[in-house]
Amino acid sequence: MSGIRTVLGDIHPADLGVCDAHDHLFLRSPRLPGQELNDASAARAELEAFRAAGGSAVVQWTPYGMGRRAADLPLLSRAAGVHVVCATGLHQAAHYAPESLDGLRERLAEVFVSELTEGIGTSGVRAGLVKVAGGFHHLDAHARRTMTAAAEAHHATGAPIAVHLELGTGALDVLDLLCGELGVPGDRVILGHLNRSPDLVVQRQAAAAGCWLAFDGPSRANHATDWRMPQAVLALAEAGFGDRLLLGGDTAVAGARSVDGGPGMPYLLRRVRPRLVAELGAEHVERILTGNPARAFAVDWR
Repeated sequence: MSGIRTVLGDIHPADLGVCDAHDHLFLRSPRLPGQELNDASAARAELEAFRAAGGSAVVQWTPYGMGRRAADLPLLSRAAGVHVVCATGLHQAAHYAPESLDGLRERLAEVFVSELTEGIGTSGVRAGLVKVAGGFHHLDAHARRTMTAAAEAHHATGAPIAVHLELGTGALDVLDLLCGELGVPGDRVILGHLNRSPDLVVQRQAAAAGCWLAFDGPSRANHATDWRMPQAVLALAEAGFGDRLLLGGDTAVAGARSVDGGPGMPYLLRRVRPRLVAELGAEHVERILTGNPARAFAVDWR
């Protein structure tokens, strides 16, 4: 039976509700010193604020080795009354101390499958997706190795693969690799950050490949193109691709949280949703926030 793998167990896709399809409760990286998301109380407050705004589910894209704090996620999910989906996978090499990757690259697929099926460390929390990353307009050897392992994990489990596109670029290269060379079905690939490079031609080409397009802002770091997102979503919907769209907040640093003075998770529903309703209509936006993520993250687990 198809189910979405949350930190509290698998749920029926229809029970997911209004979903922030790309966000972070916990995250750390050497590229973001002093901006870590590592405060459990702030994470709970952010989830509660999202819930108060009408949210029901959050998909955390924080992958292996970046401070996921998987053991804390079930407690936070229960306390806030919000479904949480956790990721396995690997980000760009720059987000890790070099020595932390020693010996890992050779067993990536094994690690991903284990975290999807058995659990993350001793937490017992099973991941519900694989997160990987490309580079700026290219895929380096690390990205190709990681995506190859992600494809192996997908073929073993059915899990979707979520892709960080650096500044929104490289979408077609990613699809050539994952869907072309590695045989991952388009509807099992979620492309993140397409809003950061608002190329409508590339966006339509990616949607035509059957993948999911995640418009995952706003945040302070990505504000330069946030304002173009409603027009891009409208254009894709008018082109017949409204059923391929996802929305997320991508709160990647502490200052972006609503409880720390940023837009945070609630902004997606308080401000982004009304603007999209004005462009597309309430029924269409409801599908993007509920029906689309329910299909994107549902898996016939193997």
